[in-house]
Amino acid sequence: MSFPAPIEPFILQARTIAVVGLSSNPARPSYGVARYLQQQGYRIIPVNPKETVVLGEPAFADLEQAAAGAAAHPATARPIDIVCVFRRSEHVPAIARAAARIGAGMLWLQEGVTQPAAEAAARAAGLLVVADHCLLKAHIRLRARQQTAAQVTEGTR
Repeated sequence: MSFPAPIEPFILQARTIAVVGLSSNPARPSYGVARYLQQQGYRIIPVNPKETVVLGEPAFADLEQAAAGAAAHPATARPIDIVCVFRRSEHVPAIARAAARIGAGMLWLQEGVTQPAAEAAARAAGLLVVADHCLLKAHIRLRARQQTAAQVTEGTR
């Protein structure tokens, strides 16, 4: 699976991912995806009003608080690059509006999460949008493709 041209480089260049609906329960998909991304060097910002700390990071009730919290730490102050959503589709319109308000660059809706009108509105607001795909799986494919390309390049020298 390939994504349109701007999507793949954006994923690889991003550094900060707000995970909306991130749970502290290791059995939940949101936890596994966020843990993998954190292990790959991304800063994970949990967004879940029912959590206080997930994966060693303070959790925030909403994206606006998460953006303010992300900017508050001088050593790691960065805007939120990707908003990764683990919520039911009916919650996407409000999340997409909030992602645009905080200046995120990408709205990523995990597998099973779609909301065409909200996706179109997010695109119109300037966000890159991916729906109904797993960010962990996409990242693994991108990294594998990078490694293969590097091996081919190395082999042609």
